Amino acid sequence: MIYAIADLHLSFAQNKPMDVFGPVWRNHAERLRENWIEVVKKDDDLVIIPGDISWAMRAEDVKVDLEWIGELPGTKLLIKGNHDYWWSTMSKARELMPARSYALLGDMFLWQEMVIVGLRGWVCPGDTAFSAKKDYRIYQRECDRLEKVLRKASKVKAKELIVAMHYPPFNHLKEPSGFTRLMERWAVDLCVYGHLHDYALKYAYDGVLDGVEYRCVSADKLLFKPEPCLPIRTDRKELLRPTFSI
Repeated sequence: MIYAIADLHLSFAQNKPMDVFGPVWRNHAERLRENWIEVVKKDDDLVIIPGDISWAMRAEDVKVDLEWIGELPGTKLLIKGNHDYWWSTMSKARELMPARSYALLGDMFLWQEMVIVGLRGWVCPGDTAFSAKKDYRIYQRECDRLEKVLRKASKVKAKELIVAMHYPPFNHLKEPSGFTRLMERWAVDLCVYGHLHDYALKYAYDGVLDGVEYRCVSADKLLFKPEPCLPIRTDRKELLRPTFSI
């Protein structure tokens, strides 16, 4: 089985309680552990974690958070988020990974009969937080990275193609972007993303657009319970296609 949950925001090495962001975050690490153990049963269950894993700023501080993740059941696939400052380079991130855990960024990961692409993403044009001067270059770079790895993934025979990215692939108006167009072009089955919390969850989109399923898996949205994320069967997608433009 394959699951996903983003934005764990662990902070065992420092005092950074998350309940300042709302009561839903109270004792979130304990609740996450209980829920995780309830649903993830085997080491060959895969849990995708699309970013904002830890508040740690340095490698030495993140170890306790990563070890806590490593002790949980299942195999873990970690993608970098905007708050993962401890993640300086891919080689160093991989050195920090505990047992049965893998770092993925700007590349693909083969799991059974699936290909999983990992990407940080970025704020999309048209979003209230988007600044053409500051953000466009990074946004375009992330789109280029996605295209490069999807081209690579297209050469692998797989039953499903999943993109796991930290940022939503839309702006706050839920308009298509360079990310969504690339995923449509390269026949991605499912995209899971996080980053959105609290009131911003109203900007999340869960559904099918142009043959690609999108699902927000922010931890507080899921009430800290990893969510099964097998793609919707192709013959059901047409039934779930929205009748509006997102």
